[in-house]
Amino acid sequence: MARTASKVQELVAEDAEMEDALEYLLDRADEGTVSWGDVSDELTSGQWGRLIETGVLVDSDGEGFDVADPEGVRDTLEDDELELPDAPDGDSSWSKWDKMAAVGSVAMFAGYTFSAVREPLADTLNIALGPLLDLLPFFAVVMVLALFTGLYSTLLQSNLMNMEVMGAYQGRMKEIQERRKEAKERGDDEALEQIQDEQMEAMTDNLGMFKEQFRPMVWIMLLTIPVFLWMYAIVGFRGEPLYPGIDLAPMVMPIVGEVGWNEGLVGPLQAWIGWYFVCSMCFTQVIRKSLNIQTTPT
Repeated sequence: MARTASKVQELVAEDAEMEDALEYLLDRADEGTVSWGDVSDELTSGQWGRLIETGVLVDSDGEGFDVADPEGVRDTLEDDELELPDAPDGDSSWSKWDKMAAVGSVAMFAGYTFSAVREPLADTLNIALGPLLDLLPFFAVVMVLALFTGLYSTLLQSNLMNMEVMGAYQGRMKEIQERRKEAKERGDDEALEQIQDEQMEAMTDNLGMFKEQFRPMVWIMLLTIPVFLWMYAIVGFRGEPLYPGIDLAPMVMPIVGEVGWNEGLVGPLQAWIGWYFVCSMCFTQVIRKSLNIQTTPT
């Protein structure tokens, strides 16, 4: 029974019309052995071939075919055990706070260009972060900020991303791809055409997964951009530092040796940005492992 149910579920997952085809086949099988001519008015050749291939239909001494387990097929259809790959129904909508965070993040991007945005943000943040420069060298301050941003980024991703919804989207796409591969291998053009339509529909549905992935990013940017603007003002990335009285000693880095914080490492990548990203990636991995936080669906 279990194997029959699995076969029926697989067939209906490949072709939604297979359920009606199976019900029609059972009605004809009640009258005895069936052949292709008995059911060709309701079943396609592809459906007939799949029924034989999966073992739902078995040869009856060369005189036709019998349903191998008619009771198992009937029970599976009647008990609603079929699990079709429907689109995920999780809630991926943004709240008004998420939308406000997105607007705020976009507005803060202007700070990289306009001093009227950058300087007030830097002055405000300098009240809290400025004392760190009296206690620690700048490279250590960057490490502290990387640890802080890595911590809240991981926590935001863990709490704001719906892993079940994202896993459902990915599982649906994987299931469709596997069915497409199987249909291609057996040369079933009808199934391929139907699966292609499902893929187009699934690609549209994937907008929900994108929204789930981007939702924590707006909050991360809302908190991280001011930190970057403060470091930007301290170093003087495109001109004079906002606080010229701060002594920023050069740092000795692997391979490149001693380098100033606003000097280039690789192309336009400045030393302070490179150092921050290296620290952030390392701390983020340690935080995820330590807190056993998963930020990707299984």
